[in-house]
Amino acid sequence: MSPLLTLGVLILLACCVSTGADRRVACEGQKTTLNCGSSKIKVLRANYGRTDRRVCACGRPYCQTVKTNCVNRRTLPVVKSRCDGRTSCSLVASNTWFSDPCYGTYKYLDVTYTCLRPKRVVSCEWGVSRLRCGWGTIRVQRAVYGRRSRSVCSSGQSWFKTRNTRCARSVTSSMARRCNGRKACNVRASNRVFGDPCRGTYKYLDVNYTCSSW
Repeated sequence: MSPLLTLGVLILLACCVSTGADRRVACEGQKTTLNCGSSKIKVLRANYGRTDRRVCACGRPYCQTVKTNCVNRRTLPVVKSRCDGRTSCSLVASNTWFSDPCYGTYKYLDVTYTCLRPKRVVSCEWGVSRLRCGWGTIRVQRAVYGRRSRSVCSSGQSWFKTRNTRCARSVTSSMARRCNGRKACNVRASNRVFGDPCRGTYKYLDVNYTCSSW
């Protein structure tokens, strides 16, 4: 393999790895499931129709697979409405769900999606949590103010101020009201903002959030 060709292959592989996208294909009449575990689904592309002669062609006559310009623009909004923001969702490749974009052609559902893994920001007491989204807007998944670990935000603090690790107040709804739907959000980790869940303990604000377009 030539050096130039090798470089091209490496670049292609890097691009594939960086996108982190998954693809699901279901032949007409079949069911498929999009699954992101504990993360959230974001649908990137979807089409119910046919753009490739080889996909879902086994055992089918030529006349049912020859048309490869069968694109259904209704597919993406339908799939996004059912799957975006969920951890998993099931889809059926059928005319009932998506209508029939090309009568007489044996179709398939082709979906590409990615899993939005939460970003985490931890700010020590009196520090500022800076939530940022380069694309989309902030959606807070979980936020806790207090102390659940002795090691987090413990530098320079006495043992007495970090010993209580059962100090945790959920402030998810408060953070959501302040930050959801914004591109950037700054919130100070302080008792004035969230109240004092454990007097005498040096606390921190621990936030998980995603950037979404819905």
